[in-house]
Amino acid sequence: MALTLTKLRADLYNIIDHVIATGSPVEVERNGHIVKIVAEKPKSKLDNLVKHPGAMVGDPEDFVHIDWSDYWTEEKNL
Repeated sequence: MALTLTKLRADLYNIIDHVIATGSPVEVERNGHIVKIVAEKPKSKLDNLVKHPGAMVGDPEDFVHIDWSDYWTEEKNL
């Protein structure tokens, strides 16, 4: 059920807070038209990452099993 513009105006901040908290849109009716107030999902920081194809040469699983014991000793590298 859509809210009237008068009802929206009377309780605007609480209605907006409700939309943000629940994620459910609110419909407002004005002159026979329905307008929805919808919370936009924030963009993930990971969406800004740029792909670099070919940056890793070989199978990524090979990096999991690298033995660094010949290159690292605690006494020498501290």
